[in-house]
Amino acid sequence: MNPVETIQQLRVSVATFNRVVFQHPQNETMMLALERQATVMEGGIVRVQAQPFGGGVHILNPRTLQKIIGTIQYDSERSRHEQDFRILIPPSKWELIKEYCLRHLADEEDVELETVPHRELMEEFAETFNVYLNPHQYSAQPLGFVIENNPVRSDNAYARGQLTVHLYRVFEVRIVDAMLGRVMLTVSQLYSDQALGERALRGFEHGGEGHANSILTVPLNAVTEAYLALPPEMRYGRIVVEDHELDESVLAVLGDIEVPQYQRV
Repeated sequence: MNPVETIQQLRVSVATFNRVVFQHPQNETMMLALERQATVMEGGIVRVQAQPFGGGVHILNPRTLQKIIGTIQYDSERSRHEQDFRILIPPSKWELIKEYCLRHLADEEDVELETVPHRELMEEFAETFNVYLNPHQYSAQPLGFVIENNPVRSDNAYARGQLTVHLYRVFEVRIVDAMLGRVMLTVSQLYSDQALGERALRGFEHGGEGHANSILTVPLNAVTEAYLALPPEMRYGRIVVEDHELDESVLAVLGDIEVPQYQRV
């Protein structure tokens, strides 16, 4: 039996993920840039982990989507406000939703869904390390899709615990501005994971949401080798590379890594 058929309500998260890479200015090593997040969890525990840059796809025109599922039920008020494709559906509609997304996201000129990574990438660079990304500083090449058909419990702060299937549009974003590459390396070294966690905790204790973020740069081959050292059935999970915890979502941007949980299209 398909695992989604036994669920009363299924959360669907459709997002872009970006493999942000650049050459190290000194040794030309290909570096992978990730968003490093510190979050205060229940009980005051702080988790620091890194994940790909990216975010929810915006629904630009919901008319066709509404024909498939009726009234759109967002997973949170935040998603409704942002028009993010993070919605709740009957499990029987997942295959139709998947086909809809693959068809529309493949068309860069599509008018129903946001199909390019630029907005989210610029917002996250500004938020993460105060850099206002310009189009001439990078190139973006679509790499395909990653689909996670088996529902997993969401750890999203606005939909924690909801059973979720994922569909990612994956891009390679290559930073071509050498100066920006140097800035990314420098900012990555400014905060240790511990210092970033302490910053999140201080904000939480003063009434904030308990989040802090920065950038992390690590050699791309070190990440790839760490996953390849594991058998395929053990790769889907958090790993530690150069003393930094990487979220399992990093696997989505590593197209040459076999992962049973992912369908790559």
